[in-house]
Amino acid sequence: MPLIWAAISAHGFGHAAQVVPVLNALGRLVHDLRVVLRTTVPASFFQSRLTIPWELSAAPQDIGCIQKGPLAIDIEATWREHHRFHLTWDDRMQAEVQALRAARPDMILADTPYLALAAGAKAAIPSVALVSLTWDLVLSEFPAPPDIDAQALIGSIRQAYAHADLALRITPAPKMDIFTHLIDIGPISEPASSVREQLARLFRLTPGERTVLIGFGGIPLASLPFEALTPLTGYRFLFDGPIPPNNTRFISTKSLPFSFKELLASVDIIMTKPGYSTLVEAVTLRVPLVYVRRYNFVDEQPLVDFLHRHGRGVELTQDEFAEGRWHAALEAAIALPMSPSPPPPTTGASDAAVLLTSFF
Repeated sequence: MPLIWAAISAHGFGHAAQVVPVLNALGRLVHDLRVVLRTTVPASFFQSRLTIPWELSAAPQDIGCIQKGPLAIDIEATWREHHRFHLTWDDRMQAEVQALRAARPDMILADTPYLALAAGAKAAIPSVALVSLTWDLVLSEFPAPPDIDAQALIGSIRQAYAHADLALRITPAPKMDIFTHLIDIGPISEPASSVREQLARLFRLTPGERTVLIGFGGIPLASLPFEALTPLTGYRFLFDGPIPPNNTRFISTKSLPFSFKELLASVDIIMTKPGYSTLVEAVTLRVPLVYVRRYNFVDEQPLVDFLHRHGRGVELTQDEFAEGRWHAALEAAIALPMSPSPPPPTTGASDAAVLLTSFF
């Protein structure tokens, strides 16, 4: 039976959310396809999403960024962890090559670990990078500590990426120049069906009351400015973090019988950072989005540009977010008209699947 080795970054859930629709689409084209998920993303993420037979091979594939919550990157710690990762590069490579030779996959799909691409070249297994960013571009935004040779480290990452036989750049994404064979594909988005009516009944919403989903990706928020938000009436907030007792205007998403994707498709407003999966899904669903920027992450500007070109978006500064000054942004988001430029078709998963069939 054909086997694909999917190496997935575990920096949040965004990379896994891109890979799953591609694997599902490929499974509809390649009979009896199986997949090994080489990642530290928890198995629970894939259980209700991935429709082809899979097994998890848990192993760290890259560093990503060291976060202090979803909105702040510890830049020095990020550089130092990358430095440590590369100090053990030879051992990591040997382990990956041995694992690949034992599994004998037909191909490697990497989103976006470069270790798998380099190991694939050494094991003589064809590899494809599925990318909306690369880690060399991410690190290039950050000043390195003086005792780390940033140029050499980034050069090593770029050299590893260059081993890919093919790169599929997902719309939207920053410019990339490290791949010898790059093909642009459409956006990847796989929205769920709406449960809006069920939510309205469950919450007993009053006429004109709006629902707001607060979701900042796989790196959760620890808290919200609940006290400052007390005067903000007319909204019900769905939040995946801790909520003070007896607070009826904030609802824990963990207490609801709906998935996060179902909630995305059912609320009036989404509040988040500009991350690929949530932002592109909001544009696809035509749900207004209030976003909080970091201003130092490489794919953020292409995503924000995509949102304002095809969707409905309002920026909330980090200070406004932290201080609970949300009202103006929420009202502005609701008032935004539909974009005259409809979103491009979300063909990315099927585009990728068709291209990947040539490897089987």
